[in-house]
Amino acid sequence: MNKSFRYTAFALATLLSATAQAQSDKSDGTDPWWSSGKATIQERLAVTKNENRAKNVILFIGDGMGISTLTAMRIFDGQTRGESGEENVMPYEHFPNVALVKTYNDNAQVADSAGTASAIMTGVKTRLGVVNMASTHPVGQCIDGKTGHRASFAQRAEQAGKATGVVSTARLTHATPSTVYANSPSRNWENDSDMPKEALEAGCSDIAAQFVAFDDGDGIEVALGGGRANFLPNTTPDPEKSGAMGWRSDGRDLTKEWQEKFDRAAYVTSADELNALDLSKVDHLLGLFEPSHMKFESDRQKDEAGEPSLADMTSTAIDILSRDEDGFFLMVEGGRIDHAHHDGNAKRALQDGQAFAQAVQMALSKVDLDDTLILVTADHSHVFTIAGYPTRGNPILGLSTPPAKDGSPGTEPALAEDGKPYTTLGYWTGPGAVTGERPLVTSEEAQDLDYHQQAIIPTRSENHGGEDVALFAAGPWSHLVGGVIEQNVIYHIMDYAMGLSEEQSSD
Repeated sequence: MNKSFRYTAFALATLLSATAQAQSDKSDGTDPWWSSGKATIQERLAVTKNENRAKNVILFIGDGMGISTLTAMRIFDGQTRGESGEENVMPYEHFPNVALVKTYNDNAQVADSAGTASAIMTGVKTRLGVVNMASTHPVGQCIDGKTGHRASFAQRAEQAGKATGVVSTARLTHATPSTVYANSPSRNWENDSDMPKEALEAGCSDIAAQFVAFDDGDGIEVALGGGRANFLPNTTPDPEKSGAMGWRSDGRDLTKEWQEKFDRAAYVTSADELNALDLSKVDHLLGLFEPSHMKFESDRQKDEAGEPSLADMTSTAIDILSRDEDGFFLMVEGGRIDHAHHDGNAKRALQDGQAFAQAVQMALSKVDLDDTLILVTADHSHVFTIAGYPTRGNPILGLSTPPAKDGSPGTEPALAEDGKPYTTLGYWTGPGAVTGERPLVTSEEAQDLDYHQQAIIPTRSENHGGEDVALFAAGPWSHLVGGVIEQNVIYHIMDYAMGLSEEQSSD
């Protein structure tokens, strides 16, 4: 075929395509899917770059909030409002910029929270099980004090004069929140009783003690979460939970040490105490609301006076941090999404995911995206599946019920080869694994709060998944988020948006 004929053929094909498109536009103009698709393109065309310097950065980490969890959360959230659920849009799903993030650790194909959160917080990947340590540092060994330490983004922010905060529904000394302020060859060294004698003698410090010792800038302004027992001596009764004691063996009461360290400091252990504070008189706030992890959201709601919600803690943190004229960095973790998944308990995982989304919405209502970068991501995924061709609007926690043969909504659940129905949601590994004949499960049983979805491989705790996770971004320099990126790049996006490296290199 000669060149001129190719051009003529191309022009004719283009004309025919345009004519067909115009006819399609006209004929499909009343189809809601067509019009919503057109509207989405217009929304994308309206997106502009924001190249302002980020005064503030808020990093949200949904622990274990992989892609399948995001999908199930979206449907569950919509269905709790009486919608079919699939069309629902979560607050962070409105963000204009999205990327896929590779989560593997430096030495592991499937990651843990310590290694992944460390990558996000320090800008370099590291090994599974360590907190903000170089990838060359042996796991679980204290070689020589600060050898191998990597500075966190919060440290850099404090050094630049920013305020900093950390909020989590897990223990504040747990893997993800500890990366805000600590360095440890083992994520398990949450208090001195957890540490081997050799590590203490070599100069390593437990994670709770490092929180109190954190002295970059003027220290962490706000820290709210669980883990009270890691801060109290094992001879001290817990102030809220009858019969419980602290876990420390060194006799130190770190809550008192922390209060004595700062002027205008407050320490609270319940939602009532938090709500009673006059925040205008508080510059440093520590809230420890449980001896260990905070309650799952569904259980917290039964005792609202005892624990604040993740959204409430986020709101309080922003109220205090935003008083700093130089700006702030805040990390917020929905830590118990992960724990419910490990239990093979999808309903609690989705309810905590819903509470996480409410915290994001709270932040959006309190900041200006002209000067505040908000990032929403996960540290890793889980082996959590959505399957079975269920009809649209089918209860996400129920039995997988496909559409009828004529395309109308189905009423009969799909049956497996053993003649029994199965749930839409399930796990590859976990405590819900069945040995022998599968029990018959009803839709009502599957939607019970305490139901553990069936798994294939029996394990005491369900496992993490190794696939990529999502990163949603809005605000200054959020357009740097795109494509498929390594997890440690998240640090560098925050750094570039806030300009910390530029400021510190010019000092």
